[in-house]
Amino acid sequence: METREHPYREAWNKGKLVGQKAPLKPKDIWAIRIHLQNAHEVRDLAMFNLAIDSKLRGCDLVSLRVRDVTHGSQVLSRAMVVQRKTQRPVQFELTEPTRTAVAAWIAKAALRSEDFLFPSRLHDSPHVSTRQYARIVEHWVVAAGLDPSAYGTHSMRRTKATLIYKRTKNLRAVQLLLGHSKLESTVRYLGIEVDDALEISEQIEI
Repeated sequence: METREHPYREAWNKGKLVGQKAPLKPKDIWAIRIHLQNAHEVRDLAMFNLAIDSKLRGCDLVSLRVRDVTHGSQVLSRAMVVQRKTQRPVQFELTEPTRTAVAAWIAKAALRSEDFLFPSRLHDSPHVSTRQYARIVEHWVVAAGLDPSAYGTHSMRRTKATLIYKRTKNLRAVQLLLGHSKLESTVRYLGIEVDDALEISEQIEI
């Protein structure tokens, strides 16, 4: 069978970094937070803090409703949602800075319990889309002086999980926090086998 080549068609990944997106480092997190605070970006500060704390996939983060993270007028310190991808429940914590930021956003936007936490500014979408979220994350990354091709929405999900693993080496805890059904998924997601192997190798002097 004759095959035709298309010399004008470039590979989809030409000039792009592919593979897992890097987690943010603590100094990057603070750079973004300070930028958002100084710019009075109330929604984005709430979204960023919640993205880091919750470790949720982008599709789950943008579809959160106010009632998912509040009880009455109080922002919860712990919440639980059912993941769209796996249909498995996952719990997450909301630290004090996140609760403060989320409460400030709910008050500013006058959101009700049944409202989406991050409603879209576009009429044809009830909440911020995953595509919009990706553009918002890119804006944060650029504001922190980082390479936008090296970071993405999964950077938000991986950041706290990676820090927890590095400090505790408790892979099972990270698996639960990420809502993975298999430990192997967590190992691949964090890329820890490679990192751990390199750490061991670096300690061996010949």
